[in-house]
Amino acid sequence: MPMPLLDIRSLSVVVDGQVILDRLDLAVQGREIHALVGANGSGKTTLAYVLMGCEGYSPSAGHVLFNGMDLLRLKMHERARLGLTLTWQEPARFEGVTVREYLSLGKPECDPEPALKQVGLDPDRYLTRRMDKALSGGERHRIELASVLSMKPKLAILDEPVAGIDMLSIHHIIEIIRALKASGGSVLLITHQEEVVLIADRASQLCGGRIIFSGSPSEAVDHFRGRSCVRCDGEVCGYVRP
Repeated sequence: MPMPLLDIRSLSVVVDGQVILDRLDLAVQGREIHALVGANGSGKTTLAYVLMGCEGYSPSAGHVLFNGMDLLRLKMHERARLGLTLTWQEPARFEGVTVREYLSLGKPECDPEPALKQVGLDPDRYLTRRMDKALSGGERHRIELASVLSMKPKLAILDEPVAGIDMLSIHHIIEIIRALKASGGSVLLITHQEEVVLIADRASQLCGGRIIFSGSPSEAVDHFRGRSCVRCDGEVCGYVRP
């Protein structure tokens, strides 16, 4: 098997004295859609923030290789330059910046219109609008997804990609995810939506800060559903790690 694009080994994260990730192992291959499921509080968003290099989310142990490079030694902007990007659960506002300027940041030659159309927004209506409070949360989510599409990243981390995206169907989200793969990238898909999980190439379940199951998407959905998790309290649902 080829070297994974993303290779996480024994990753541990402690936030405010609480163990959030506990010796987590996970690999994402090149051009793979890998879904990550788990109850609220299981550590999914913390993992995304660690991978992106967000302040306050420094690992206490473990290693992360991205395309063979030590990711944990790099700052957030350096990770972005390598082709790593993250969609935020609450997209940022950029006062004074137009949608066109936002979608063209770092790539002035880029035509933002196709990406806007892919997320269901009319370029004639949106390119001159500003990225401020006049846009709804759903509109900002869509524009953020358009930005990811235009970047064509090596790895896109999509954290709850259907949350807050008004009027954007799951079918439309699935098309966007597949477009990211078609452009040559991989996707780490953090979601509760079973329909979205099932389009992945592989899927893993996170519980108690550890990966407790990896397999086909349908197997992962069955495993997650069978655990009847309502919340994650740090227990590993009776699963015994080999």
